[in-house]
Amino acid sequence: MRQSFVRAIAAVGFVVTAGSALAFAAPPASLSRSESKAVEKAVAAPSRTPSNVVRDKYRNPVQTLSFFGVRPNHVVVEMWPGGGWYTEILAPYVSQGGGTLYVVAPDQGLNAVRKLIQGNEQLYGKVRAAPLTAGADTPPIPAGSADVVMTFRNVHNWMMGDKPIADIVFKQMYAMLKPGGVLGVVDHRLPEKADAARERTSGYVKVSTVRRLAEAAGFQYAGSTEVNANPKDTADWPGGVWTLPPVNRGPEADRAKYLAIGESDRMTLRFVKPARTGG
Repeated sequence: MRQSFVRAIAAVGFVVTAGSALAFAAPPASLSRSESKAVEKAVAAPSRTPSNVVRDKYRNPVQTLSFFGVRPNHVVVEMWPGGGWYTEILAPYVSQGGGTLYVVAPDQGLNAVRKLIQGNEQLYGKVRAAPLTAGADTPPIPAGSADVVMTFRNVHNWMMGDKPIADIVFKQMYAMLKPGGVLGVVDHRLPEKADAARERTSGYVKVSTVRRLAEAAGFQYAGSTEVNANPKDTADWPGGVWTLPPVNRGPEADRAKYLAIGESDRMTLRFVKPARTGG
């Protein structure tokens, strides 16, 4: 779950340029039919890793990317790409429309995606790896340049460890986006009535916590969808979210039970960086 390198940017700085008055920007319009077909084509591409494809039923990439309003001509940032599950979809989708895909994480967190790129330069060669550097005073991509920033199942990692970095990363994401740009967040959902201390150990995080972090960084909440919800997940497993697939750390005797539950219950939230108005 990508915990090994989250401490690497505990000292990362950020820049949020002060400007004119801010106003709420409406969520992006629905994708056009041709854009929706392009997303479907990218998800159905034979180049995807077969073990990734079988997880589509839990991750719902077509609906998720459509909800976030990701267009082929966008400058897109995937934060903490891990093994590149979404990168395999985003790279061909964005490149076909003349857009740009950045993958952003501490340097060692980009190794898997670099391997993906090296394995198929023709398909992934346009992906730009942008390491987060400790002590940097600017975001790893040009400030105010991204149309969409997305992060999938990472906020809980940023909250764990001796030095949580979630507030820093949210401010970095805010700095990357252009005014009116969209932040999309998917993560394992902890019930609101649960003990907040479990956010530091279980791999689950509350919707209210994600909203607090995003809004403290300057974002406006712009809605949610239940497309990645799983009501079978009670989020109270002794081994945390890693009890469930795909990690399967639960007791071997209960393996069938956890496989029947499937992957975790997930929030899917959209935020907007307010558009500047006035002089």
